[in-house]
Amino acid sequence: MARALVLEEKGRLALREIELKVEPGPGEVAIDIDTVGICGSDVHYYTHGRIGHFVVEAPMVLGHEAAGTVSALGEGVTGLSVGDRVCMEPGVPDPRSRASRLGMYNVDPAVTFWATPPIHGLLTPRVTHPAEYCFKLPDHVSFAEGAMVEPFAIGMQAAAKAGITPGDTAAVIGAGPIGIMVALAALAGGCARVIVADLSAEKLAIAAAYDGIETVDIRERPLAETVAEATGGWGADIVFECAGAPPAYATMFDSLRPGGTAVLVGLPVEPVPFDTNAAIAREATIRTVFRYANVFDRAVALIASGKVDLTPLISATFPFEESVSAFERAAEGRASDVKLQIKL
Repeated sequence: MARALVLEEKGRLALREIELKVEPGPGEVAIDIDTVGICGSDVHYYTHGRIGHFVVEAPMVLGHEAAGTVSALGEGVTGLSVGDRVCMEPGVPDPRSRASRLGMYNVDPAVTFWATPPIHGLLTPRVTHPAEYCFKLPDHVSFAEGAMVEPFAIGMQAAAKAGITPGDTAAVIGAGPIGIMVALAALAGGCARVIVADLSAEKLAIAAAYDGIETVDIRERPLAETVAEATGGWGADIVFECAGAPPAYATMFDSLRPGGTAVLVGLPVEPVPFDTNAAIAREATIRTVFRYANVFDRAVALIASGKVDLTPLISATFPFEESVSAFERAAEGRASDVKLQIKL
């Protein structure tokens, strides 16, 4: 039995004892958890009980963005030692699946992913995980930064899917944690400028503090108008949709240049339509992102290099015993909050 933050059902959380695996099997390590980030998906499961076809039907431990210390090794583990500081890629595919053999293991139907029903997450002091999905953190990278690698990996996947050409202009719809991380990954990937749009002046101010990011408050001015002015009427080479909100899909092609690429990153709670005619008229390329594959090590490397600093996005850190309060605050959706973390 282990103490954990358990989503009992939609809208009800409890910090209680639950039976969890804590001893590593062959090829696995045990990890003493230090820091866990609260993801938008965790909050959606708490407030809605589901995301698309992923439905909470039994009590589930939340949390999948984390870093900690290796505390035990299973049989056959090499490359890691007790005491290593690591972050963990939360999805584990079937290595024999066709998707895995094609290098796109993130869409393997057999993948198990922390805190995705019915798989328990890691908001508990000790977990086990396959060693091959654990990544060492350099000494100068904090546990708090390590817990940001998982959401930043989504930004890395989006930038890779966009096929960025150095000097591109990108527009990002949504200045939440994923939107800002997509913007940072796009800059690291070669974009000359990134324009981030949102309704929240507070979140836009956080995004605007980064060199290379311009912002637009869409309550005051349409994104398409800002992009047109910045590009001489041509449009953005890439538009990243990171809000997952129906109005964003309705207008995302208005900012895209002919022959440009739209990358769908935000995950709506329910299916949403978009303007097919606008996409066709531009002969747009539409790419989609579902989690990530083969980018965790590069995400760690970028953070370790100092080229990407994610610490300004951490709005508050709560002790483990205040986990329920942390989720209640996350569910409020405060305009000034980007990423909340829990420290065990």
